[in-house]
Amino acid sequence: MSTSPQESVRRQNLGALLRYVHLRGATSRAELTSRLGLNRSTIGALTADLATAGLIDEGVPQETGRAGRPSIVVRPRSSRVYGYALSIELDRLRAARVGLGGKVLDGRAAARPPGTDAGPTVAGLAALIADMQRTAPADAVFVGCGVAVSGSVRHHLGWADETIEPALAAALDDHRLDPRPGGRPPILGGIADLAALAEHTRGAAAGVANVIYLHGDAGISAGIIAGGRRITGYGGHGGEVGHMVVNPAGRQCGCGSRGCWETEIGERALLHLAGRSVPTAGAAVTGAVHAAREGDPDALAVVVHAADWLGFGVANLVNIFNPTVVVFGGTLRELYLTGADRVRDRLHTMALPACRDHLGLRTPQLGDDAPLVGAAELAFEALLTDPLSR
Repeated sequence: MSTSPQESVRRQNLGALLRYVHLRGATSRAELTSRLGLNRSTIGALTADLATAGLIDEGVPQETGRAGRPSIVVRPRSSRVYGYALSIELDRLRAARVGLGGKVLDGRAAARPPGTDAGPTVAGLAALIADMQRTAPADAVFVGCGVAVSGSVRHHLGWADETIEPALAAALDDHRLDPRPGGRPPILGGIADLAALAEHTRGAAAGVANVIYLHGDAGISAGIIAGGRRITGYGGHGGEVGHMVVNPAGRQCGCGSRGCWETEIGERALLHLAGRSVPTAGAAVTGAVHAAREGDPDALAVVVHAADWLGFGVANLVNIFNPTVVVFGGTLRELYLTGADRVRDRLHTMALPACRDHLGLRTPQLGDDAPLVGAAELAFEALLTDPLSR
């Protein structure tokens, strides 16, 4: 059945309005009129439609201190409309129920089952979802599921998205979350890619059009926002900057090459240099960094070495992509905070002035939740594109 041009425009406007409120929270009708370039009567009609659909609430704002009649405020119905955000990491699984507007309503975490079989991991995620589903209001509406997958899991364990997606879809179907035939399948993305999306929309790089988010764990991956759009590469497997060769005379990498960036600043590299080896590598890396801050000379030498290579790789990326902001997440957060001067020294000597003079170096405002918040954005995308398609 074809849609008339007028109806098509109306749906686009509904999506634009809902997206604005989803990203910015409580917003006055006056601001919506100004920002969306629509007249007051059109905004009123659109908000009425969205309220009827149960997606927003409207009300008089708190005391403004201004004379005159206050503008009605529009808010996303976070408690009623939600998606699931999942994160598959090297040593743990995380799940969150996230309401429209990006509000985390509930969360769970568990150790990731050992081994290379994806089945136990999917079962673990399904158990976390089932536990959270018990606390969801009976009238709440599920709109989708986004999944952040660590590059270490995707590549080091040889898992394919084609293996994970149908298994997760079946798990969601078992819980009858989506009444539509076939439901809406989970959408997968890389951890760094989705963390970049989250920090770009709600965090340390909000409103910035050109961003690189670097995530460190067993490997190094990047989420890249260019011109306000994600660059994910073919099949969503771009951003594997950990395999950028920085030291041809360096150590052998698991990918078969030599001197990859992750052989200098990845978890295993840092633990090797620090002479540490514990089951939870991330904790060991953090311990080494803290020891350096306390003045341990051996730990300090490790951090200085790694920070130098961190700056080396960032300078290359900066020269290629010319971002406005670089965000350091995962194990790279602590490494950057401790070795920031070394990183800046490398940028000063290697990055082109046109690429470094405006550059901001930051840590994630959303912290460890950045991948989950980004995964939730995937879950909401279909709704925000066409709010009446449910």
